[in-house]
Amino acid sequence: MKQLSQTWNLEPFFAGGSESPEFAHYLEQLETSIEGLSGTISSLASTTSVDAWVSVLHTVQEVFANLRYAMSFTSCLLAQNVKDQHAKIVHGTITKLSAQHGAAMTVLDKQILAADESTWAAVLQDERVQPIAFYLDERRQRANEKLAPEMEALAGDLAVDGYHAWGSLYNTLIGRMAIKVEKDGEVKELSVGQAQNMYSGTPDRSVREAAFTAWEEAFAQNEELFAANLNHLGGFRWAHYKARGWDSILKEPCDINRMSRATLDVMWDVIDKNKDVFVKFLNRKAELIGTDKLSYYDLYAPTSTVETSYTYDEGANFIVEQFKEFSADFADFATMAFEKSWIEAEDRPGKRPGGFCTGFPGKNETRIFMTYDNSMGAVSTLAHELGHAYHAHVMGDMPFFSRLYAMNVAETASTFAETLVTSAAVRAAKSDDEKIALLEEKVSGSIAMYMDIHARFIFENNFYDERQKGLVSAERLNELMVEAQKKSYRDSLELYHPRFWASKLHFYSTSVPFYNFPYTFGYLFSTGVYALALQEGASFADKYVALLRDTASMTVEELAQKHLGVDLTQPEFWQNAVDITVKDAEEFLRLTADKVAAQ
Repeated sequence: MKQLSQTWNLEPFFAGGSESPEFAHYLEQLETSIEGLSGTISSLASTTSVDAWVSVLHTVQEVFANLRYAMSFTSCLLAQNVKDQHAKIVHGTITKLSAQHGAAMTVLDKQILAADESTWAAVLQDERVQPIAFYLDERRQRANEKLAPEMEALAGDLAVDGYHAWGSLYNTLIGRMAIKVEKDGEVKELSVGQAQNMYSGTPDRSVREAAFTAWEEAFAQNEELFAANLNHLGGFRWAHYKARGWDSILKEPCDINRMSRATLDVMWDVIDKNKDVFVKFLNRKAELIGTDKLSYYDLYAPTSTVETSYTYDEGANFIVEQFKEFSADFADFATMAFEKSWIEAEDRPGKRPGGFCTGFPGKNETRIFMTYDNSMGAVSTLAHELGHAYHAHVMGDMPFFSRLYAMNVAETASTFAETLVTSAAVRAAKSDDEKIALLEEKVSGSIAMYMDIHARFIFENNFYDERQKGLVSAERLNELMVEAQKKSYRDSLELYHPRFWASKLHFYSTSVPFYNFPYTFGYLFSTGVYALALQEGASFADKYVALLRDTASMTVEELAQKHLGVDLTQPEFWQNAVDITVKDAEEFLRLTADKVAAQ
């Protein structure tokens, strides 16, 4: 593959972007179908007809898929240009439609709850419903734990200009921000994403420090706004939970991720017991860059002058080569994604930070968003997002409800793909110095999952504990963030990142509460899957696809038992997975011992 486009093609969905007449017409039709959905669902009242249920469920899935299609398109528009005002207006429209759709789904919950046991059993046993039986029975159980359907519908309506509005405000605030950083004697205005790349990955420590200082100063000027934003999101969430009779902030996140609290707790416990070697890694990194302790802005900066650089075309070809070693089908899919311009990777101002993959039901297509900078980290991110895309691809022929997998297992596919690429890069290293640089990148990924994500998890737990008692000031939020980082990083850093809470999109998500631990779950779960792939070789590719296709049809504990034969509520699986990443850290320490001794 040569001369690949680094900008995605959204025209196959709706020509003309946010002002597309075709998209406007689609939204009008979607609005009409959503407005009629509650009435369609209400027709199930008191019926014992399985055929009636099948017909209504087909309509419900179709409308839901169409809404997801519109949401994906708008997400792409807002990501590629945070100043697209028309896209922001459209996003508001879709938020309203989403709330109306949520109200209709609450009506579905009401009918599901009202169905007598014999009718419900007959519906679930029908061969036309069997593929989505897990999802439906899960809805019945969840609905039984919530408010009365009418009250849930009201809460959804109020969330449009309350909860979700605060989430949307965060994007507006970020879009307005410019980080002024001096580089090469010139002051440049950078987007949040560009400034983040500068402070996290630039080899020159003085440049990293300047970018990080400018970042903190910019967010300090706006911290009161971000604090109000986060407080009102948290307050709404707590009020809703308490009305339902829930006393744990982690109930909904665990339910959404189809995992037990026991699994979550044992995962963090095993990680915490294995942090010593990663603290040694951080201390060794500090020695290599000539400082007593690392600062936050040093965490992901390279210590080596050896750079493994890939142009976009080179990175794409390397990814496809590694995917092919595992599965020809995976490689063919990635090739198609590159050649059909499914990826937005150009480094330019005006893009939102971060990366994502979003799907378009019906077309069985996805789009990937990131900012590519020729680093190995960018190659890893690209592989990661392609893993998400492949996951959606292999489930493309399944009913919509059986494709609604949770975030934690979504991260399994993406991290598995990333591991294929990063492990291959280490094996292909032409010298110890290159291997050190690549291992550093890989171990830094482990630290992100074990320490950075853990700090986010600790912070959110502590924030919600305090938010129950009242508003939490910006100053206190800074303190909570540093406290969480000190605990997670075992106090191994000199300078922390107090306003991380203000700068991280994940804390402001209204669709995914506790947008943190699923990453770590997916990382370790995928590590276990990767180990099995190494053991079984080429024959594992089909098993891998079978696992992915089951990800929305059972709990994670059931998924692991069925496809891996392990119990996730016990420490053994997690320890075996962590051991693999510990070996990378130990190898880095071994290879760099002479370098430190020579200083």
